[in-house]
Formats: sequence, C-alpha cells, structure tokens
Amino acid sequence: MAARSAPSCHLRLEWVYGYRGHQCRNNLYYTAAKEIVYFVAGVGVVYSPREHRQKFYRGHSDDIISLALHPERVLVATGQVGKEPYICVWDSYTVQTVSILKDVHTHGIACLAFDLDGQRLVSVGLDSKNAVCVWDWKRGKMLSMAPGHTDRIFDISWDLYQPNKLVSCGVKHIKFWSLCGNALTPKRGVFGKTGDLQTILCLACARDELTYSGALNGDIYVWKGVNLIRTIQGAHTAGIFSMNACEEGFATGGRDGCIRLWDLTFKPITVIDLRETEQGYKGLSVRSVCWRGDHILVGTQDSEIFEIVVHERNKPFLLMQGHCEGELWALAVHPTKPLAVTGSDDRSVRIWSLVDHALIARCNMEEPIRCAAVNVDGIHLALGMKDGSFTVLRVRDMTEVVHVKDRKEAIHELKYSPDGTYLAVGCNDSSVDIYGVAQRYKKVGECVGSLSFITHMDWSSDSRYLQTNDGSGKRLLYKMPGGKEVTSKEEIKGIHWASWTCVSGLEVNGIWPKYSDINDINSVDGNYAGQVLVTADDYGVVKLFRYPCLRKGAKFRKYIGHSAHVTNVRWSHDYQWVISIGGADHSVFQWKFIPERKLKDSLHIAPQESLAESNSDESDSDLSDVPELDSEIEQETQLTYHRQVYKEDLPQLKEQCKEKQKSATSKRRERAPGNSIRLHFIHGYRGYDCRSNLFYTQIGEIVYHVAAVGVIYNRQQNTQRFYLGHDDDILCLAIHPLKDYVATGQVGRDPSIHVWDTETIKPLSILKGYHQYGICAVDFSADGKRLASVGIDDSHTIVLWDWKKGEKLSVARGSKDKIFVVKMNPYVPDKLITAGIKHMKFWRRAGGGLIGRKGHTGTLGKNDTMMCAVYGWTEEMAFSGTSTGDVCIWRDVFLVKTVKAHDGPVFSMHALEKGFVTGGKDGVVALWDDSFERCLKTYAIKRADLAPGSKGLLLEDNPSIRAISLGHGHILVGTKNGEILEVDKSGPITLLVQGHMEGEVWGLATHPYLPICATVSDDKTLRIWDLSPSHCMLAVRKLKKGGRCCCFSPDGKALAVGLNDGSFLMANADTLEDLVSFHHRKDIISDIQFSPGSGKYLAVASHDSFIDIYSVMSSKRVGVCKGATSCITHIDWDARGKLLQVNTGAKEQLFFEAPRGKKQTIPSVEVEKISWASWTSVLGLCCEGIWPIIGEVTDVTASCLTSDKMVLATGDDLGFVKLFRYPAKGKFGKFKKYVAHSTHVTNVRWTYDDSMLVTLGGADMSLMVWTNEMESYREKKSYDSEESDIDSEEDGGYDSDVTRENEISYTIRALSTNIRPMFGVKPHLQQKEPSVDERPPVSRAPPQPEKLQSNNVGKKKRPIEDLVLELAFGYRGRDCRNNAHYLNDGEDIIYHTASVGILHNVATGTQSFYQEHNDDILCLTVNQHPKFINIVATGQVGDSADMSATAPSVHIWDAVSKQTLSVLRCSHSKGVCAVSFSATGKLLLSVGLDPEHTVTIWRWQEGARIASKAGHNQRIFVAEFRPDSDTQFVSVGIKHVKFWTLAGRALLSKKGLLSTLEDARMQTMLAVAFGANNLTFTGTISGDVYVWKEHVLCRVVARAHNGPVFAMYTTLRDGLIVTGGKERPSKEGGAVKLWDQELRRCRAFRLETGQVTDCVRSVCRGKGKILVGTRNAEIIEVGEKNAACNILVNGHVDGPIWGLATHPSRDFFLSAAEDGTVRLWDIADKKMLNKVNLGHAARTVCYSPEGDMVAIGMKNGEFIILLVSSLKIWGKKRDRRCAIHDIRFSPDSRYLAVGSSENSVDFYDLTLGPTLNRISYCKDIPSFVIQMDFSADSRHLQVSSGCYKRHVYEVPSGKHLVDHAVIDRITWATWTSTLGDEVMGIWSRHAEKADVTCACVSHSGITLVTGDDFGMVKLYDFPCPEKFAKHKRFLGHSPHVTNIRFTSGDRHVVSAGGDDCSLFVWKCVHMPH
Repeated sequence: MAARSAPSCHLRLEWVYGYRGHQCRNNLYYTAAKEIVYFVAGVGVVYSPREHRQKFYRGHSDDIISLALHPERVLVATGQVGKEPYICVWDSYTVQTVSILKDVHTHGIACLAFDLDGQRLVSVGLDSKNAVCVWDWKRGKMLSMAPGHTDRIFDISWDLYQPNKLVSCGVKHIKFWSLCGNALTPKRGVFGKTGDLQTILCLACARDELTYSGALNGDIYVWKGVNLIRTIQGAHTAGIFSMNACEEGFATGGRDGCIRLWDLTFKPITVIDLRETEQGYKGLSVRSVCWRGDHILVGTQDSEIFEIVVHERNKPFLLMQGHCEGELWALAVHPTKPLAVTGSDDRSVRIWSLVDHALIARCNMEEPIRCAAVNVDGIHLALGMKDGSFTVLRVRDMTEVVHVKDRKEAIHELKYSPDGTYLAVGCNDSSVDIYGVAQRYKKVGECVGSLSFITHMDWSSDSRYLQTNDGSGKRLLYKMPGGKEVTSKEEIKGIHWASWTCVSGLEVNGIWPKYSDINDINSVDGNYAGQVLVTADDYGVVKLFRYPCLRKGAKFRKYIGHSAHVTNVRWSHDYQWVISIGGADHSVFQWKFIPERKLKDSLHIAPQESLAESNSDESDSDLSDVPELDSEIEQETQLTYHRQVYKEDLPQLKEQCKEKQKSATSKRRERAPGNSIRLHFIHGYRGYDCRSNLFYTQIGEIVYHVAAVGVIYNRQQNTQRFYLGHDDDILCLAIHPLKDYVATGQVGRDPSIHVWDTETIKPLSILKGYHQYGICAVDFSADGKRLASVGIDDSHTIVLWDWKKGEKLSVARGSKDKIFVVKMNPYVPDKLITAGIKHMKFWRRAGGGLIGRKGHTGTLGKNDTMMCAVYGWTEEMAFSGTSTGDVCIWRDVFLVKTVKAHDGPVFSMHALEKGFVTGGKDGVVALWDDSFERCLKTYAIKRADLAPGSKGLLLEDNPSIRAISLGHGHILVGTKNGEILEVDKSGPITLLVQGHMEGEVWGLATHPYLPICATVSDDKTLRIWDLSPSHCMLAVRKLKKGGRCCCFSPDGKALAVGLNDGSFLMANADTLEDLVSFHHRKDIISDIQFSPGSGKYLAVASHDSFIDIYSVMSSKRVGVCKGATSCITHIDWDARGKLLQVNTGAKEQLFFEAPRGKKQTIPSVEVEKISWASWTSVLGLCCEGIWPIIGEVTDVTASCLTSDKMVLATGDDLGFVKLFRYPAKGKFGKFKKYVAHSTHVTNVRWTYDDSMLVTLGGADMSLMVWTNEMESYREKKSYDSEESDIDSEEDGGYDSDVTRENEISYTIRALSTNIRPMFGVKPHLQQKEPSVDERPPVSRAPPQPEKLQSNNVGKKKRPIEDLVLELAFGYRGRDCRNNAHYLNDGEDIIYHTASVGILHNVATGTQSFYQEHNDDILCLTVNQHPKFINIVATGQVGDSADMSATAPSVHIWDAVSKQTLSVLRCSHSKGVCAVSFSATGKLLLSVGLDPEHTVTIWRWQEGARIASKAGHNQRIFVAEFRPDSDTQFVSVGIKHVKFWTLAGRALLSKKGLLSTLEDARMQTMLAVAFGANNLTFTGTISGDVYVWKEHVLCRVVARAHNGPVFAMYTTLRDGLIVTGGKERPSKEGGAVKLWDQELRRCRAFRLETGQVTDCVRSVCRGKGKILVGTRNAEIIEVGEKNAACNILVNGHVDGPIWGLATHPSRDFFLSAAEDGTVRLWDIADKKMLNKVNLGHAARTVCYSPEGDMVAIGMKNGEFIILLVSSLKIWGKKRDRRCAIHDIRFSPDSRYLAVGSSENSVDFYDLTLGPTLNRISYCKDIPSFVIQMDFSADSRHLQVSSGCYKRHVYEVPSGKHLVDHAVIDRITWATWTSTLGDEVMGIWSRHAEKADVTCACVSHSGITLVTGDDFGMVKLYDFPCPEKFAKHKRFLGHSPHVTNIRFTSGDRHVVSAGGDDCSLFVWKCVHMPH
C-alpha cells in the first residue's frame, strides 16, 4: 500500500551530454562570466569550462529551438516549440526566470534577437505567416506584430546603428523592417543584377546602413539600404549557417566546416578549417559560431562544441560532444564501473564516464545501433543493430569479437544472463534467440510465443528463466536456455528476477494511469535496494515510483528536460545515478539519486522553480491519506457556473433571430410604458459559495454582493445603494486598501471584473479578455495599483492586472483543481499566493508570466485543501486556513507549523494590526495574537446573543461563517445562510441583512392590504418580509419540505403554501402556525391561488398536470380540473371567482369553470373582455409581446399586472425584469428592461397599491424590492432602463449622398482590377511575330529614323531621373467628412485626396505632401492640444486586419515636417472611417469599416491599443471625443447615436434615449458637436439637430438646415458651433451656419459657388474665418464679418478624369471628366483658370498644334471644337452613339481623328470648315479604341485597341498598314500608346487583373511615363523593348490612373486619377549634364 504516496527520494539533474546542432543555429554564446550558454532538448545549459560544471535552466515545457543573448551578456532569451510556445528570459548566473512572453506565437519560436540597449526583444514564429513580434520583454508586453514572410525566416537582427530598424532573412528573401507606432513595415531587399535571388541564412548589421548576409551558396551578400551592392564570392564553399559580429569584426561558419574571421569592413583575416584539424572529420558542418577576444566557440551539426584559441587555431579544444542524427535507443551500464554505454542511429557507440562527465571511448559501426548490453564480467559489449545482426566488442579496446546475423528485422533488446553464460537477443520479428557466450555465441535456443515485436527482457537471478514484453503489451516467461514457455502460476511465483526493466507485470502495475491502456512508457528500471523504480515515457518525462508498485495510478515524482521520447533509462551499477537518453534530442541526461536520508539534509535547497511543474510533482490521482472533503466544500467544488446562454451572446442571437422577426413587426408596436422602476432594497447576501466578500468602506458603510448587484448598505439609515454594472452573478469581491474602491468579478463567457467607486457607484475600470466562464477570486495589492484575479476555467488561470490602465501584466495557469483565494503580498507587489483544493502555491511575476512554487509541507502536514490565506507581518510569512480546521503557518514556501483553530473548515481569515481573526464552519469567530500562539477571544454566533435592533432572525445557532471583516469597533460576519451580522467586541450581535439559504426560491405572495410579502423556498423555510422602510424579516418558519408557491387569503389572515412533495398547508398569516394541511398529489405544487372576494375557494395546481379546487370553509376538495398535457405553471381567477385561467409547461392556455373544474373553450377575443382578478399568465394574445426575439433559448417565467391594468411586469430565464404596456399585443413588444438578478427570475409581484414591485431570483436566492416611479415622476431620470431589443422600425430618413457614402465599397490598391473592359492576351504574354527582315548587324542601309520627333532639338537631351509631386488639384469631399482643417493660425489648411495628405498655403497656394500612406486616406483630424502642435492623424483603406502592410492603418504625423510619428495598424478590416484625438491629445479614437464598425482607442505615441469594441451593426460616420475629456466620446451613424465611456480597458456605451420627447425618432445621425455641461449636439439626415443632456434627448432644433446636416464643428476657444448641410441657396438660408453655444441663435452664410444645391461635407473655424469643404471638391474660406467667399481649392466633382491635354507651349493643361466639365489649369499660378460645363460627361480633350483650338470628345458620341481665345464653339458633330475615347489633331492641323468605342476612327478635314463632314474612317479595328498618335508627317495614325493590339493606318484613306518594315521606319509626332514592341517593358509581372492604362513619351523622346490600374505612376527609359524593364514608381493616386501627359519642355508630368477625381502635377527632375 506504500505506493499510495510518492517515493520520498529525489533525482537531481547533474549533467547533460550533447548540444543541439541540428535544425538550429546561432545558439551558442559566451556570457559575461565567461561561461558558455547553449541548449539541449528542453534544457538551457550554462557550462563553465574552467570548473567543468553545468547549471540548468528548466523553465521550458518542450524543445528549445532558439536563443539570444542580451547585450550585457547575463540574460538569455530562449524560445521553444509547441502548440502554445513561449519565450523565457532568464538569468544565466542564477538560472532563474526573469520574464515569460506568451500567448502570441503558435507552433514554435524560430529566432530571437535583443536590440542594442536590451530593452526590446524580437521573435519570429514558426506559424504559416512566420509572424514577427516585438516585445517589451520586461513587462511581458507585445509592442507590435506583423506577418513575416510566406516562407521560413532563418535569422533576424536589430540594426544596432539605426533605432527602430530590423533585418530578417530566410528562404529566397531578405527584408528590412522599420518599427513605428505599433506597425512593423517591411521592405524587400532588391537583389537586382548584382546577385542571384537565393536563400539567405544569416545576417549581421554594420554602420552606414550596411548589412552583411550569408547565402546558401556560400557567398556573402552586402546590402546598402535595401539594395544589394556587392557580393563576396566563395567566402565559404557551401551555405553560411552562422554569422557573429563582435568588436573586432565578424566570424562566419558554414556547411563546409570552415570558420572565417573578417575585419569590420569585411576584409578576410583568417580561415580555420575544422575538417583538417585532428578532431575534425569529413562532413563536419558548423551551425553556430561566437567570437570573443581570442576565443572562438563553434557548434556543429553533430552536437559538438569546439573552443578555438585564435593563435593556436589548428588545435581546437573539444568541450562537448554527443550523438548526432537519427534516434538514440541503446543504453547499457557497466556492471562494476561508473560507465554508461550508448549507441545510436548515427552508427556510433560511445562510452561515458559518469564521474568525469566525459566521453572516454567511441567506435563507429557499419549499421545503426538499437540496443546494447555489457556482460557481468564487464569484458564483452553486445550491440543489436537495425538490420537484424548483432556485434560483440571487447570493452577495453573496442575490437570485434563476433558478428552474427540471423534475423532480418531490427534487434531491439539484448541481455546477458546474470551468470554470464547466455546472451538473449530480442528481435522486431517477435522472436528471442539465445546464444552461448562461451561457445563463441552459438545459437542454443529460441523463444517463440510473442505475436509482436520484443520490447523488454529480464533474466531471473539463477539464469533459468527469461521474461519478455512485446509491442502488444503481453508479458511471457520462458525456461532457459531451451525457450519453453512457462505458464504455471506456482512456478512463476517462485522466480526471483535479477533485474526489472519490463513495463508490464504485477510489480509495475502502478506505473500506468488508472484508466488507460496506452503503451507510451518506453523503459523502466528497478532499484531493489532503494525500493524505487524509474520510468521513461513518450512525453519527455522521467518518473520515480516506489517499487514494487502494484496498484494502478501510483504516486510519483516527475522530472522534465528531455523533449519528446525518452527512449531508455537505467540505474548506474551502484545506484548513485540514473541515466536517461532522448530519442529525437540525441541527449544523455545524468541524474544524481538523492535517497530519503540525504533529502533531510538538503531541505534548505528550495525546489527548482519552473513553469511546468517539473520539480518532482505529485501525480495526478488523488492521495488516499487526504481526509474526505468537508460536505460544504464538496458541494461548492461541484457548482458549475456554465450558462446555456451567456449575456454576451445575446446581441448575436438577436441578430440571428431578427431575420425571422422582420415579417412579424409589420404591426405598429406599442411604445414602452411610461412608468419605470428603481431598485430599492435587496434581501440577500451571497455566502453559500463565496468567501471574504464583505467589507466596511471608508465611511463605515458595508459593501457586499448578491446576484448581479454590488450592494452598499448603510446600517444607520437601513438603506442600500447599488452598483448595477454587471450582467450576471458576481462571484467575488475585494476592497481597495483605502476602502473606497471595490473590485467585483462575475460569471460570463468572457467574464469581466469591474473596479468601481463605492461613493459615486461609477465604474473606474473594467477588465476582461483573459478568463473564461467566471472569476472566483480577486485581490488588490497593498499599494492599490494592481489587482490579481483567478478564473474558473479548467486551468484556473491567474491574471495580474494594472487595473487603472486596464492592462494585463502577467498570466499563468493556476491549478487543475479549484482555487478559492488569491492574495497579493503586501510587501512585494510582484508576489502572490493562491490556495484551493489540495493546493497552496507561491507565485512571483516574471514579465508576462507568473512562476509558481508549490507549498512544501515536508513532514509536518499533508497536502491539504486550503480555504483561505493571508500574509503576515513580513513578506516571508503566510497563513492559510485548511478544510480540516487547522491554520498553517508558512515561511517562504515551507510549512513551519500548524495550529488547530476550528472544528471543520476555516473559511475566512483576516489580518489585523496585532493579530488575526478567523471564522469557520463551526460558527465561531476567533481572535488570535500575531503568531497564532494563543486564541485571545472567541464569539459564538447564537440566537440568544441577537441584539434587539436586528433586522431579522437567525435560523440556526452557529451558522457556517464565510466572511469576516473588522472595522469601526465591530466584527462583520457573513454566513453561509445569507445573513450579515455585526458583532460588537463586547458580545451582542446585530443582524443587518438576510436572504434565503441555498436552494431555489420560487414562491412569492404580496399581502392584500399591507406592505409585506411572503416567500417560500427550497431551503425549507417560509418567511414573511416587511417591505416598508424597516426592511426586515418579520417571521420565519421551518417546513418539513421545500416549497414552490404561496398565497395570502383575500382578508390577509391565512397563508397557503404549496410544497415540493405534493402537499400544501394553510397557516395563520400572523403566527405561521398550521391551520390545516392536505397531501393529495405526488409532484410539486406549482401555484396556489385563493378565489377573489371572500376567498371561498382555493385552487391548487401541481406538476402532475391537475388543479384541485378546495372549499376553504369545509376544507374539502370540491373539484379537479383535468385536460392539461403538461405541468401547470400559472393560474389566475376571474373577478367573479367562477373561471380559472391556466398556463402549462407545454405553453397551453386553458380555461376551467369553478368549482367543479369543467374545461371551457373561450375564443381569444372574449378572453380580453373577461375581467381577471389577477394576471400572472405569460400566454395569450394580451401578452404576446412579452416573448423576446430569442424565445427559443429563454422562457418568460413570471408576470404580474398592476391593479390599474396598465403595466405588465415580467421575469425571465436570463435574469431580466421587464415592464410592458398592457395589453402587450403584437410580437416583440417594446419594453424597459432591468438587470439585477443573475439568472432566472422566478416570480414577480406588485404590492397591493402598485407602489412596489417585488421580484425573486431563483438561483441567486434574493428578494429584490423595486419602487414604481409613475410617469409624472420624471425629474431625476439618470438611471433609466435599457431600451427594447429591436431598434425602432422607423426608417432613419433618406438622402442620396448618405446612401452613397454608406454603400461605397472601398477596394485596396493591391486588389484593383482593370478600369477598361479589356480582353485578349496581355502584351508581355503575346508571341512575337518574326520580323520580315532581321537587319544584318552592319548595314549600308540609311540609319534607322527617330522613333519620335524631338521637339527640343538643338539642346542636349537630358533624361528625367525623378518626379516630385508639386501640385494636387482635388479634395475628397464626396464621401468623407470633417477633413479640411486650419493649421498655423489659419495660414495653412490641411486636407487630403487619394492617398496624400496636403498642406496648402492659403496665401501662395503652394502645397507640400505627406505621402507615407500606401492607400486611400478616408479621414483626417488635427490634434487640438497645445502640446501637440500641427499633429495630424489620417486613416486609410486597407485589406483584412492581419497587421501586414496592406492592413488598414492610422498614421500620426507632423504636418509641417511630414515626419511620421506613429503608425497604428488596426483591427478594423476594410478601412478606418473616422479618427479623433482626446482632450489631452494623448489618446486617439478610430472607427472601422468592418461589419461590426469597431471602435478602438489608442495611446498613439506608444502604438498601444487600449480598448476596442464593436460599435454598431450599421455604418458609423463620425466618432469624436468630448473636447474636455479623455474618457467620453460620442459616435453617430445610421439610426445610431451612442455615448461612450472608456473605463480602464473597457468601452461602455449607452444608446441615446429618445423616450422623453414625444415625437422624436431615431434618425440617421451624421455629425456631432459638443456644448458645456455635458451637452451633445447631433446633426440628422432630416436637417434637425438633436440636443442631448448626457445620453437623454432634451431638445430638437428643428430644420437647422433644409437637408442633411453633414458637418459640425465645436470651436474650443469660444464654444460657438458651425454646422454645414445640404441646402439650396436662398435669401435667408445658407449651407453653413454659425450658432451660439447652445444652438439657439444662428447666422447663415451662402457659398457663392453657383451650384444648384450646396452640400457641405466639412467645416472648421479659425480666426474670423470659416473653412468649408464641399461635396463638389471645393474648399472655400468664408469671412465671418463680410460673408465673402474665397475658393481655395478646386477639383473635379466626379471621376474618372479621362481627358487630359497639355498646351503645346505654355504651362497650362486641360482636363475633362465624367462630371461634364472641362477645366483649364495653370501650373505656375497653381489654380484653375476656367471651367466649361458641357452638360454631358466628357471623355477626351486635345489641343491643336498651335494651341488655338480645343477638341473635346463626349461620352454620348458627340465631339465639340472650341476656340481657345473666346471659348466659343467652332463646330460640333455626333456621328457615333458611343463614347469618344480619343481625339487628335494631325501635326499639320489639317485632319482631326476621332476614335470611339464603336471600334472605329473617323477622319475629318478641318480645312473644309466647321461643317465637319467625315471624309473617311479606319476599318477592321478589332475592339474599342484607347489611344491614337499621328506620325510626324501626318500621314499615319497608330491606334491601340481594347484587345491589347496596336494597328497602323494610313491618313486620310484609313487603309490598314501591315508591312513591319514600313511601320518600323515611321517617326511619330507623339507616343501615348501602351502597346507596341517599343513599350513592351512597361507591362509588369503582377498585372493579372490590372492593366497599364496610359503612357506618354517625353518631348525629348527618351523618357516614358505610364499610369496603371494600381494607381502607380512609373518612369521608364524610351524605348523599352525588354520585358519587365527597370523603372521608378510613384505612389499617390487611388486605383486607376486614367491619363498622363508631359507638359511643354518636359517641365512637368500631369497625371489624372480615376477613383480619386484628382489631378497630380509632378515636377520633372532632369539628370545633370
């Protein structure tokens, strides 16, 4: 039976042989103490070569694969593999954990690197995206994360010379990263022509942006910035695995076995070829190198570590060696010497000295070795091979004795007999052969009985028997040497075994868990002398058991370190050591055995700390010598707090059900009732499953919790105040050391902790996101800054919080069993204890994790269940109360002594200044001195001691005490029975609050004319409560059974009570004595009702579906109602006492006649007309509306109608109390709902005068009293209920602009598709037709003519090398808001278009640009705080929220310097549609376009996301912080206005309440502004402005504008408000209005734009000026005094802008767009000179060669020619029906060519005058025309078409020219074609869906610019016939650049945008001469 406890001896890891060289690199370093740090398997090793000593770090739970050394070289970071891998930062000196980083990576951590000052750590994961993550490792906090690469990353490093820059490399890539805000942005290294694109294995950063990297082919690639500048070829002959930078230079190590040293400029210093040294061998491959001073450390693929001294470099010193590739299975120990022999698949056999910790011999065999054995005399060594042979060697010189091969399959086990005469060889083909040793290993016998491969064998001591185990788990015995099987039990019993290494057999039953049949134990070895057994299994665990261990599931100690399979384990010959070997990790671990007697001496050695409890954990099964759990505790551990439906899931459930309900709500629903109720008093306290949840506050009030309510009770006034922020059961409560704040934790799927102020009852912080199901314990730290919490998930997670910031600091798994308490150390904020079922643990914080050590009971105690714990008077001392009534006293982690304190569990203890107070199940409160030496005083809680002022009665003496608190001269006691008592120091006890005890409460009745009520519960009591201000329990009576219902008689004298066993009784209502009782039914009595009037009859309903009617006077049953198919749930009488209405569990509504009980059928119309005496029914037409949308998952359990028949109150299974207007007809009625109960509300009743509503909570056992506030009582409406489930059906109003903004879909650039409907094969994929005459290289033919006529002949042609954005004409007003602002006191304005932010100087019109966004900007805001001057935030479109470079992001930048200050990659998929800075300027709010319209708050300077929450299910347009707040903000959108508060990390929101104003309806809200005293103004779609006080609507400013109010601006300096709307200009009205602070008076301004309607999208107010941005892309400045308008910015209103033409000689250009305008722009003056409204969308525009005429092609097929001087029409014509795509004058001004989408080009002769008759046209164009160019002599025209074909036609005949020779000799006047061999190079590889849309060759004829569907402008050399030509790219436009042109003299390039309706003017930078 001894096996029921773990063995009392111990193993200590003494040495690890090996080094992990395979699949790892850069994992070997010198520490500051000149020790060597590396890792093997799951252990970090610190090896001191001087002392030949190892230290071990064992904080990992699986294989370590990466390591980084801190720059100060003491701390080490290691990363592991696993499903939830983590990083440990540990101290190489003490080998203790400093920090744990977890919960981010999956699969494993491939690389790690510290930055220069060691503050930050970067890690790379092994997940599919190879995530790169940057940590603040001290705080355990992730700073930033991004997808790394699609393929493996091998190395990552911080650039030590530039801050915030990193470099990573891997399979076929190298990336250069910059970190800004929380965004990691990569740039790919450009290999270019300098080197091949290949895999980069390692890298090192140097000064001047240089990076050196080692490549797979052995070259070193040198990078400058992101470009490869040179390669050092043949640095190694094969892959370079490791590169190490030090002061002297760089060391590299490669697969060729060489180490090379380089100086700081990477010039070679020396080469060391390890293969050539004496220790070297062929195939040696270097995986890691570290150079320090004159020492070099080298780690090899084959698990060796060399140390090289530089000046003796040919004599490397071998420090460590181990087995290499393949699995390691063979292990044997020498019979007489401290030697171990191992053999592996690497074909080597090695002999290790256990004393010297060194390899002393090694021999390589022909085959992989699978097993080994040494004969008893120690002379022969037998090795079993994988090929079925075995070899015998002499131990002393490793020479072969014999080699035998009798089998074909691997030999897995062999053993010599104890007398040395036989060798038994077990093979995988399931046979055992016996060989005679003396006969030169001749085969003498064979055992065949196994059906599976042989795994283990043992000989008997007399060598006459052999036992075997095989793969199927069978154990067989054989006679030796013949091999006959032995089956007789008697014979078997008598056998003594020489060794025990078998895994099956009676003696080792205990090594297997109780209920499993797995075979994952690989090896065991018994130590008879020490009576211990050691085992090795597949999970990397070595265990110690007692031997023999006969019963399954024995206790053990366990040791981790090996990674996966431990394949073999053996005791050394003298039992001093255990040797274990790892299969995959090739390592040999040597453990020192510490027997029991030694253990006592080493007690002062604290157990090794670790995360996984490696330090010899107890096993999983329960210890037998632990006493039975106390019944109360057992009950508590079985409570589950799981809910079918969590409140968090309701919104989703509602959404799902809403679809169904769309049809149902066609009827106009009733409004919610005018009355509201307010929680007034709660009878109840949660004591039955909670402890220490009762405290005095600062001012002597009492705080505790019941149901979902935090209660503050004032004992002087007997009143309560409530914290109602929770929505489900509160399970724990802790008070801040200053006694003013309280933390409460609740049940939930993602349960939250609320920290709230007991004075104001407002939440300060809400913490969530790390627990599941619920929170069972919380505790504040002594300084009050931190909070610890424990969850009720399976691993009872412990979280440490900085509660004010709402940040999680650390998290850890607590225990498998329930934890009852967590306590933080008052002296050291980083330490805490947890106590629970068989659990006392001491924790300390390490970064993001916590490290726990189990309490060490030693010989003093057993592992007991702890119910409570406190710290004592020093940081070392702790005290805990056990379930057996003892108090344990701890010093550090050791149990010092125990004191008997109570009979039964100690549930609560409290530390005082000079002592302790404890309370237990025995109902005694005990006061102790400060060392638990003496008990100073005890108080027994007895009824006799109750003081006269008590508010109730004690039900029993000595109730179990669950909470104790001291203060104000009293002891506060909470009991399991739900009582709160105050014990005076002198002895009298006052009862303050009480509720029902454990068990559901269902029965409730209110008195017919007094303010009292009766309740009856499963706790077998009937209680009478006073509802008047004295709030006390008047009487209680114990029943023999629990009860479910009760009812007062109409005269109030009798009380009927229905019980759970089918009986009921009638009692005297005053004395509660029995009058009469009946027992006619077997099942629960569910409802009981007296008939109205005189109370002649009593109807009694039961769960066996009958209703009995009794005559009260004669006490006889007079009738039975039959016919219900299910249990009866509710009954009601009609006013005459003749009819009963019945509800059943099957949702039937039935009617019976009294008193006989005849069933009646009554049409539903008639039911309404009947006057009912009471209404508690939940079925029927009158209350159809009370069933919620999610009726499937919840039941309405109770209802009650007021006596004036106006308001119906209901209670349901989700804990909601709701009020409906009666009758509630039509589905899904509107209501007010109140949350206070946790789960089921079992009953609701109005008092006789409707002044109060009483509700009962089933499981929360509380009785809540609510006061009814009539409609008139409206003044203090701060606490109204939530509104109904369904948002109002009224539509929010309609406006075309709003609809369009709401429905716009934003595509990101990378996904954009072609804007033209092209078809066919792209140019770079077409097969080239062979040219007819390939000209000979030397030719006497005339020279090839110019491709393009040069216009600036004479000058030296200079190519253009760069484009710089100089002007942008455009402003995004069509779908963005509030995005034009003043800066610098109104001198500049800032706005945006496409993806550029524009700073525009008002006076000069000059512009500068912010161009860091990689996609369209959607919103812009300016920081108003004086500390952050000129700081702008802009949010952009993006893809999914995966933190990659295309994810949506917000950039915060300096408007003047254009410096990016922070980039926030968001979780908003699709894009960011609103941003706003807080009052202090430190916080930033962003809103997403994702389906949930997430609202996120950032601390933008750090890039930290503080809080995030789904905003609304429809579009949010604007969200803004209140100008005076960092926590309050308002969001508005489609039928939505929400008032938000930031509490810690949580966002709380309140919907705007409309109910106060009669006809107000929730409209679509478009804009928001703020006033003093918490006023908020929201602009609506109808033109009204709503004024809100807090979250309640208080006024409507009707028709503030005639159309939607799109923009509002609050001026901070004087509080005036500007509004902007959509309005037709009129005399008195205007689209912009300036209002006073309360929006009562206004002044209107007209915008002089000449538009039919003005639609204002942005307003901003500066000094005396208002800045207005319009839907028509204008930005206008309006003077406040003179109302003068000055248009600052013009742009096209709608795009695309297809037409673009530059003037032949001046810096003008024309643009033509979909908006029906042609506009003339002046580059020099930076403005629009003129615009012509054409009335139709324009498609193309062209100047005549002299610049005197302009031709315009329209979308409707018409074209117009204007004279430039007068803008008069010279001629117009419409010969086509479809759009004209290009129009061109011939260079001699004679012809006009018009190309259309009707696949044609028409020619007109202009010399014939303005009649414009077509003279001819080009035929057989296969598709629509895109671009056209004339030849210089006007005789040819080239046409590019929509099928990617280019054609040449003769002018004017229109004949198609096909002769290549002729075409090649044409000189073109212009070139705008994207097709043709000359421009083949402009088509990129990535253009699957998107095209190059436009091109233009410069006038000099040597440069080409293109625009494409991705929005890029690219610059090429012309011609560029090679595919994928080199180019420069320029970003700025949104997707689709539609046209592009050079201006005259090639001074500028103008590009036109499709989606962005913007024109960009780029300045050309010419190369210098």
